[in-house]
Order: sequence, then C-alpha cells, then structure tokens
Amino acid sequence: MSMENFIREALYKPNDYIAYHVARELAELHPDKAIIEGQTSYFDVDAFVRDEKCAVVEQKSVFRHVTTEWTGAGKRLKQETRNSWLNVLWKGHLLDVILITWIEGYYFRRHHWIVAEEQEVAEQFFDAVCDWSSAVRGEILVYEDGCFEKDQHLLESIRNATFDNLVLYGSLKQQIQDDAQRFFESREVYERYGIPWKRGALFIGPPGNGKTHTLKALINKLDKPCIYVRNFEGNEELAEVFKRARMINPCVVVFEDLDSMVTKENRAFFLNELDGFRSNTGVVVLATTNHPEKLDAAILERPSRFDRKYYFQLPAETERRAYIEKWNQELQPDMRMSIPVAAGLVDMTDGFSFAYLKELVVASMIQWISSSEPRSMDEMMLAQVKALRAQMNSKNEVASSQSAD
Repeated sequence: MSMENFIREALYKPNDYIAYHVARELAELHPDKAIIEGQTSYFDVDAFVRDEKCAVVEQKSVFRHVTTEWTGAGKRLKQETRNSWLNVLWKGHLLDVILITWIEGYYFRRHHWIVAEEQEVAEQFFDAVCDWSSAVRGEILVYEDGCFEKDQHLLESIRNATFDNLVLYGSLKQQIQDDAQRFFESREVYERYGIPWKRGALFIGPPGNGKTHTLKALINKLDKPCIYVRNFEGNEELAEVFKRARMINPCVVVFEDLDSMVTKENRAFFLNELDGFRSNTGVVVLATTNHPEKLDAAILERPSRFDRKYYFQLPAETERRAYIEKWNQELQPDMRMSIPVAAGLVDMTDGFSFAYLKELVVASMIQWISSSEPRSMDEMMLAQVKALRAQMNSKNEVASSQSAD
C-alpha cells in the first residue's frame, strides 16, 4: 500500500478494526524496524514540535489533516494534527510518526504509531514526548469532556485572585491558608510517623459567599500544579484525573460543585480514588458544594476523604460592615457614601450574600456614572439595596413554591 493512501484506507475500516489494520500494514511495510503504538493524550507531539524539542521534516506525499482552534483575540491559535504521517527528526534520529483519529464513544481519540530503527529509540522518543507534555509548568490543567487542556484564561483569573480583597467570617480566611501551607511544608513529619501525606478539604455554603474566590486565591498562593475538573462522565475519566494528579504531585485537584458531579453510578469509584488502595501522596483535593445535603454521608462525614470542612456562611454584621467600609474607602472621593449611610447599609443588608453585596456596590457605581443629573452615591445605594431586597424576596418565593410542588 502506498503512503498517500495509507490513512484513507485505514479510516474506511470499522472502528474496532482500525488499530489492528494499521499495525499489521506497518509491520509489512517496515519488517526490519521497531514499531510501538498507543492512544494517550500525553503524546502531544504537536506541542513537542512547537516547543522545538523535535522537528518535522516535510512530507509532501501525505496530506496532513490539521484542525485549528481559536483561543481568543490576540492569542496564538491552537493547532492539532488529526491525521498524518510525519517524518520527525529527534536527537539525530529520523522517525516516522503516524497519527490517526476516530470517534470512540462521544469523543475523538487520536492513536499513534512510532516507527524507528531501534526499539530503544522509539521508546525513548515516546517517553520524552509524554514526559514533556504531562508536566504542568506554572499552568492550570483543566479536565473537561474527556481530555486535559491548559487554560490560560483560568490561569489569569487565578493570578488576579488574592486573600487581600476577601472578607470571610471570623478567622476562616487565615485557617484555610495556614492549614494548606502547613500541609505542603510537613511531608517529612507525615512520613516519619507513617501518616499518608494527602489532604482533602470541602468548602460548604450557599452560593455567593466566597468559595470560588477562596479556591482561586488559595491556588494562587500555594503556587502548586493544579488540575481543575469541570466535568467527568464516568469511572474511566475520573481515573485519568487521579492518575495525572499522582504523576505531577505535589499538586491540587479541584472539583467545583461536587454534588453535581458525583452520582450513584460513580460514587463508589470516586470514594475509592480518594481513599482506596492507591496512594495519593502529595495530592490535595479541594471541592465545593452549595448543597451538602445532596452528598453521600460517606463523602461528607468520613474524615479520611475530606479532612477539613470549611463553612462559608452568609456574612454576619461584622463581615458586612468590613465589606462595605472596604469598598467605600476604595471608591473615588466624589463617589463615596457618607458615613451614616454606609453604617445604615450594614443593617439593611442583613441576609445578603457577598455576591449580593458586590452587586449592590457595582450596580450603584454604574448608575452613578451613567446618571444624566448629579446625584449622590447615598441615593444610589439606598435605592439599589431596596431593589436587591425585592429581588431576593421574589427568588425566595419562587424557590418555596417549587419545593412545595
């Protein structure tokens, strides 16, 4: 079979026969060479080439099928080779890399074959690509829809998150920071006393009270490799997440809105990954939930799975006062509220979440800026707090009627 027809002929085969067909054809084409094959997202040869770890020698006789993804204005386009026969020059060795992609289940899976003069060279090249691709170098690794992606936008959001501009109940902010930092500094102590060096923390509370901001600020402060899990379909995907975490430890794994991810079907497997026979040395699992009542007791109550539970409550009077005063001090002088109105808002916002408090300030600022007539920030704030209170009451009435139904 000619090289130019090789991939086309393979893709005409049934999905469960393609890999065998390709392996057999390559063995016939190169009887004196070493061939290794596999299917793993760690073999990111495109990124390896982009970082100039190897070079692709132009192969004009085979069409190179490349997809291009737009990653945002002013950012570099992301390109991935789906199907091609590449001649790769690496450390003085010329190798053939065959990439063929087809659908397995709901996802595209790219399979690869490496052809080299010697088995050792093929294995070393495979190991070098996977080792380089699996490393997390100051990036955020997001797991979504069955694959890992390095998310620059999320990374920027995390880098902008600090504990400085965060108001939480009592000493909660300091407790979270101290506990996480002590854990990463205490490996020798854990090992000396035979205690597994792993940790789990669960952030619990109604939405809008700082769980997400705290997560980002903590990841930013710890400066450890981070895997952020947006979703997973089943056991295979979950196993891949923890496998990657064990490879790059010490690291942080984040499950936001855990109650929406763990189901009856995957719960046992999730528990086993957290606290089963496999070692999660150096892995900190951080999870959030707005609905702890939806989590199984085996997740919520067993300490070895989530050792720490932090409760993010609605801000009490002290926190509301600190939040409002902080915002007021940071406003431009002509935009600030008077001291009596700022003090009065503390009582008027009883029951507000931090998200509602932020909306109160931001919406008032926008109205003040866009007002056609000069008005004081006092007027804007007082009008806005009434509007938000009415909105909250309306939401509560709808929620009550739905729960009654």
